[in-house]
Amino acid sequence: MRKERLIVPILAAVAAVWMVAQLLSSVLFERSLRQALDDLEARGEWRVSRTDSRQGWLTSQGSVLLSPLLGRPWRLELTYRARHGVLSTDVEGTLLPRLDSVLQKAVGEVSAPSVPRWQGRYHTLSGRTELRLALAPFIVQQSGRELDVRGLRLRLEGVFGDWRLRALLDQLTLTDGLSQLALGPTTLESRYTYIHDAYHFAQRDHLHIEHLALHYPAYDIQMTSLDAISHMVLDESELRLKGELVLGEVRVPSEAPDTPLLSGRIEAELSRLNADAVRQVIRKLRQEAAWGDTSLPMAEGLLARLEPDLLQVMSDSPRLDVTAVSIESPLLELSVEADGALFFDARRLNELSLAALEKPEERARWLERIDGDFTWYDAPTVAALWLGLPLGTRELQFDVIRGVWRVNGRPMPELWP
Repeated sequence: MRKERLIVPILAAVAAVWMVAQLLSSVLFERSLRQALDDLEARGEWRVSRTDSRQGWLTSQGSVLLSPLLGRPWRLELTYRARHGVLSTDVEGTLLPRLDSVLQKAVGEVSAPSVPRWQGRYHTLSGRTELRLALAPFIVQQSGRELDVRGLRLRLEGVFGDWRLRALLDQLTLTDGLSQLALGPTTLESRYTYIHDAYHFAQRDHLHIEHLALHYPAYDIQMTSLDAISHMVLDESELRLKGELVLGEVRVPSEAPDTPLLSGRIEAELSRLNADAVRQVIRKLRQEAAWGDTSLPMAEGLLARLEPDLLQVMSDSPRLDVTAVSIESPLLELSVEADGALFFDARRLNELSLAALEKPEERARWLERIDGDFTWYDAPTVAALWLGLPLGTRELQFDVIRGVWRVNGRPMPELWP
């Protein structure tokens, strides 16, 4: 009898624990979702709004609207339905792009068999999230042009402060009359790490295209591979952007089927972008977005209002280091091995204007602020001939003085009309 009397309290205790665990799972999921959306908006690139949110004990559902912070010609409506468990929450929903009327007319009709759906899972104890999306093939048609996308898959996973994205694309084909661009398979791998409110962050991206082909009526161009690698870091003092472009063999089969036109790599880094000014620009953009309407672009005059802060981004005299240029052209019998740097003179920034850059005189004022030098090592004889230098010249030293180019101490000759 004593054991039987214990059954009811034990069952009640188990039920109470289960109910608390369910409630905790729901609360933690909602907190994680809100934090992820806040972190996304903190980058200053997206406007995020929740148009619907219904948090429940066993299930929750809602929708989120994403749009570019600048311009917002399109929006992405993401709906979700979450089923809360004790240890994890399973999530599924739909992904629906919406274009404004102007862009809709420009893009034309999009055909797809169904609305794209996505799935995910949130682990309650670790706070880890996994999201997966697989798009059915779709076609965009506009004024005789056609974009055909096949085999697009996305996977996003991570925790607060550390997110990883992997995207796979089997084939993308853009057709315009008799011309066609085809690329794939394609892989994008990205990692984004940050602290609260994106005060400091780092992002690494690697885009790999296994094959790319351009078809024209007169000739074809084929590339065996293309890799674009970037690393962006915002720390206490500066924003740095480092990039590398690696080209596989580029061929023109109709002209030289057995000899590559070129291959090589270029590596460069942009640094000394003032970190506090960058953060101030992001804050101003978020403020502008908060004042505006979700369906309308930014208010007129945005560039003029941001100009003082954008100029302040350059207050530490940014520099562009081209750390490596290595290009081989067996077809042209040409080799390029070069490096160099450009520097921006940040004195008297108030004399410059971003809003007036379309005027030739303003562009000239900006060019006068640029100095630097580049060295082409072991240059071929034909390069010296092009530049009007002695045929025995093997090293070419390019100098930029107040925006004017010189080569080996001489004014740069006119290479084209």
